[in-house]
Amino acid sequence: NAIWAVSKGKMVCEGELTEEGFNGCGNKQPVIKKEGLNLVAFMKGEDNSEGKVILNGEKVHSIFKKISDEDIEVLGFDLAYSRPEWLILTVLLVPPPSVRPSIVMEGMLRAEDDLTHKLSDIIKSNTYLKKYEMEGAPGHIIRDYEQLLQFHVATLIDNDISGQPQALQKSGRPLKSISARLKGKEGRVRGNLMGKRVDFSARSVITADANISLEEVGVPLEVAKIHTFPER
Repeated sequence: NAIWAVSKGKMVCEGELTEEGFNGCGNKQPVIKKEGLNLVAFMKGEDNSEGKVILNGEKVHSIFKKISDEDIEVLGFDLAYSRPEWLILTVLLVPPPSVRPSIVMEGMLRAEDDLTHKLSDIIKSNTYLKKYEMEGAPGHIIRDYEQLLQFHVATLIDNDISGQPQALQKSGRPLKSISARLKGKEGRVRGNLMGKRVDFSARSVITADANISLEEVGVPLEVAKIHTFPER
């Protein structure tokens, strides 16, 4: 945040003095705005005319890869664990079937999970994108399939993005994304991992107690009698 606060008003790249006596590279810095799932760079030419360039994932990934190790450390990243180019997805992990089990309905009909449908959409879009790139299709067709692929990946992870249409089933029901399964009161963490009916946990009213130390937690007797614990 401190670096952003200092540099946000800089519209020309200026750095330390070089041997030739020039500051930085001298390039004008674009104004970058978010439009839907896209990042758009607005650039001004020498005649003050404004141009518009869409920054897709490939361009942003290329820019991030060119950041030097010294600059990465100044920006607060860890070279071993959090390089900027790792913020752009290039490989998508596929959750196992146990995370997205199919349901057998009446008449032995099999209904697939929402995540399976969304993964299928991602594979189809990626296949078409590769096909059109190899065939040398026009640029606007390539861009359309890039944006479609980006939409499917984004809605797989979060289907409640502000300003973005939701991915829907044929019935019109919004697909349940990975984010929706984790967050909220009915999610995996609060609904399952921190719920009442799991091993090695209990719930009770919490209050202060003048008879115990600051680092101690008092367990109600009824809970202590029945609480399970891992045996060693």
